Amino acid sequence: MWMLVPIAFALKLLSAFLQPLGSVWSSLGPLFLQLRAASWLAGAERSRQLQGRREAGEPGRAEGEGGGDLPTTPTSVNYHFTRQCNYKCGFCFHTAKTSFVLPLEEAKRGLLMLKEAGMEKINFSGGEPFLQDRGEYLGSLVKFCKQELQLPSVSIVSNGSLIRERWFQKYGEYLDILAISCDSFDEQVNVLIGRGQGKKNHVENLQKLRTWCKEYRVAFKINSVINRFNVDEDMKEQINALNPVRWKVFQCLIIEGENSGEDALREAERFVISDEEFEAFLDRHKDVSCLVPESNQKMRDSYLILDEYMRFLNCRNGRKDPSKSILDVGVEEAIKFSGFDEKMFLKRGGKYVWSKADLKLDW
Repeated sequence: MWMLVPIAFALKLLSAFLQPLGSVWSSLGPLFLQLRAASWLAGAERSRQLQGRREAGEPGRAEGEGGGDLPTTPTSVNYHFTRQCNYKCGFCFHTAKTSFVLPLEEAKRGLLMLKEAGMEKINFSGGEPFLQDRGEYLGSLVKFCKQELQLPSVSIVSNGSLIRERWFQKYGEYLDILAISCDSFDEQVNVLIGRGQGKKNHVENLQKLRTWCKEYRVAFKINSVINRFNVDEDMKEQINALNPVRWKVFQCLIIEGENSGEDALREAERFVISDEEFEAFLDRHKDVSCLVPESNQKMRDSYLILDEYMRFLNCRNGRKDPSKSILDVGVEEAIKFSGFDEKMFLKRGGKYVWSKADLKLDW
């Protein structure tokens, strides 16, 4: 019925030219109100349909996921705002191919757009996110997302080498989860992998960060990439002693153009392990209650990755193909080309209790 309103409006407009100017508004005013109301009702009906389908458990679809008109919701986003890093991990799949970092206000604009599109969790990563302005850039974004956007979860993935206690003092209250990358509890293995920092001991620093997280009420998490140099290691004792809320265990992943191929900055082939070797590592650690394993199959398409230009990165073809920036075309248009597999995101446990207010930790 509301589709007939534009026709009626056109007829009224035509007749208005035949009336005195003083009566134009009295003739057209009600039609303007009708047109506005009809447009609002159409939009509201569309929103109700989408919400109903989401509540029924039907996931959104990104480009290449079998069609459908339900837009993908960016529930959890990983924003790699810098590619620069002070470590040289041989298997790194997000390397320092540029030194670009968005101006702070532009980054905030993009984060607001993501929140308006349905984002609940933001994870800041790199590169090493604490490199930019000695952690102040990162701290400003963390505070903005928690205080102004009021996101349920704000998290960081870092190698931990540049974090200072003063950062926790200034920004700790706004951070839900800090994930520290630690691939081995043998310092010599860390050096082989590329996590060596001269006289600094990566494992000792991990212990210090664990203490700060408890003191400043930030949930502590560990990420480990299982590769040729640590696949036979037994980490049960150390992980249980550190007691992270989650221990994410990734299988070393090859990404063309990042850690494999002619234009790559890393050569990760020598770090690769078989699926059977990865399963053997998981079996050895099956009694660690916080273990969250992710094979190559689970990892590849189940993350919404935003690069330093705020472009979604599609990894479906074994490389990172960028969309246009959300700052240029908006979230709904850009996310169509993300290659995101929301079903796999849910299957791998991508949505969990991720707000420290809900974790009920014994601080």
